[in-house]
Amino acid sequence: MIEIKRGNELGENFRRDITAVLIHGFADDFEYFSKDPQVLADAFEHMIILERFYVALVDGEPAAVATLTEGDQECFKPSGREFRRALGNWHGAISYFIVRSQFLGAYAGARPDLAEIGFVTTAPHHQGQGVATALMKHLLRLPYQEFVLRDIKNTNTAALTLYRKLGFRESHSRPVKFSKRAGFTTYLSMRIRSPE
Repeated sequence: MIEIKRGNELGENFRRDITAVLIHGFADDFEYFSKDPQVLADAFEHMIILERFYVALVDGEPAAVATLTEGDQECFKPSGREFRRALGNWHGAISYFIVRSQFLGAYAGARPDLAEIGFVTTAPHHQGQGVATALMKHLLRLPYQEFVLRDIKNTNTAALTLYRKLGFRESHSRPVKFSKRAGFTTYLSMRIRSPE
């Protein structure tokens, strides 16, 4: 059975497990910070704002996560001190700067009744079981007129297929600098309006 809860409903005891799902799902993207999942969890655990994370639980275990923000809300609150503690002074300082510049910042088209969904991912051993679908359907039932997803890699076929199946349509694309090194060429953004 899949149950959906907000991170703050689950509480601090679930912070590490939520972080683990996040870092495993985005391991390729977080590779610069560290390739070691434990080190990544040490570096990222502190910055998660639990009330912005929705968690799909399977048998009481976090199986998928997604963030939901509106207006100028953030889903992360990074601390330079915590990054330096986990990653060392120099690498931690650079990592903190990267997180602040890449992970923070409200959607440019933010307005009342619009929510941004982000960082959608499923733990590897729960993929293909409908967990992300259940989580997304739950989010789309929340009382907003419109939902947006930003910066999906054009090579992320599984995510794009799911979002299209749920009714999201592409609204914007932007090319990636150094695409050969990045391994993909374009970031896509998508949106969906709630049925009236």
